[in-house]
Amino acid sequence: MNKSVNAAVNEKAPPRQTLWMIVALCGLAVTFDGYDLVVFGTTVPALMEEWQISPAEVGTLASLALVGMLIGALLVGTLTDILGRRKMLLLSVTWFSVSMVLCAIAPSPELFGLFRLLGGLGLGGLMPTAAALVIEYAPPARRNVTYAVTQSGYALGGILAAALAIPLIPAAGWRVMYLIGAAPLLLVVPLAYRLLPESLEYLVLRGRHDEALALADRMGVPLPESQTGSGKRKWYSGVRELVTEGHRAGTGLLWVACFCALLTVYGLGTWLPQIMRQAQFPLGSALTFLLVFNLGSIVGSLVGGRAADRFGSKPVVTVSFLLGAVSIVLLATRPSTWAIYLLLAVAGHGTIGTQNLINAYVTRYYPATARSTGIGWALGIGRLGAILGPTIGGLIIDSGASWQWNFYLFAAVAAVGLVAAGLVPLSPSLTADHAARRQAPTGTPALKESTL
Repeated sequence: MNKSVNAAVNEKAPPRQTLWMIVALCGLAVTFDGYDLVVFGTTVPALMEEWQISPAEVGTLASLALVGMLIGALLVGTLTDILGRRKMLLLSVTWFSVSMVLCAIAPSPELFGLFRLLGGLGLGGLMPTAAALVIEYAPPARRNVTYAVTQSGYALGGILAAALAIPLIPAAGWRVMYLIGAAPLLLVVPLAYRLLPESLEYLVLRGRHDEALALADRMGVPLPESQTGSGKRKWYSGVRELVTEGHRAGTGLLWVACFCALLTVYGLGTWLPQIMRQAQFPLGSALTFLLVFNLGSIVGSLVGGRAADRFGSKPVVTVSFLLGAVSIVLLATRPSTWAIYLLLAVAGHGTIGTQNLINAYVTRYYPATARSTGIGWALGIGRLGAILGPTIGGLIIDSGASWQWNFYLFAAVAAVGLVAAGLVPLSPSLTADHAARRQAPTGTPALKESTL
């Protein structure tokens, strides 16, 4: 039996308690990632009142964290190759938690914006690192749904920020919201430092085979195969793998899909309540909207993740984009109140849920040598869409165009993402893996990723 077939046969999941420890720790970190990004919106009225800043200045402050996330996501592959996924996650969580403390004590909007920019570096580094670590240790046949469980923490963090803001801001002021955002220093970092394992793929790639073997034995998982040239990797090696002949087309199309998904996520997240007020939709409070939108993304991500494990990521991501585009267009038809809630839930899956599925798709698309770099660059390029979404939506509103045009725009962007996802070719590394699995003896568990 050749090496590839042997890898396919020996592939197995870590012990259940080990897996869920990793999922729980990464999911908790992602929860505070979601809290950190949503908390700004909950404090905008108080910031404007205290510092007497204009809506345009608020928009600048909002974009600074996203710019930091773009830079952080692009750097994460290089830093992870040097520090390792575990250390990178610890550094990212510590970094953005400290920035939240600094935001809470910021004496001026200028320093507040600087701290948001710096905090974005940590936020940008956390998501791809957590994604790569969870995908690495997840059971082969349940990688997508395992990642979806982890990523559900993002929406839970947004709900937590909105729920806490209602009683706390009137009673204690906006600064307490940012102090709460520093809780990972106490809740995540100590536990992750003690319990979170390092990436076995990273240890093997760095030539630390004895350490990797000891960790694999302790966790009850097989040791990843050594990669050719793993001991001679340069800081740019991961980026170079993204644009090799076999991956080049897929990389570009996945970047487009990520760009479109994040543009709709941040565009709708910023302007949907205002658009509905202009259209006089009978929707309740912004909190109700936030709950429906985020709950839809959680349920949709879990269902979509299970479907992706069964049918492959490519068709499920494509269908999710389609659901997002259709639901957004239908919101422009002025439906009934209950139809609005239903469409918002579907739109939550079609935007946030789609991005979650793309993250898992990207981490599986590349070999272990480029996994962190691949998701880091995809999210980095996607942050350009996150920055443009609120800006474009605001320009349409300021232009005096009818409220339906924002819905049409975001639906069109989702349609572009649908086309890009549908055109992604099969990854060469997955092609080899599928061939190995077909050669494996009868009875060997097979991973249904043929449409990845």
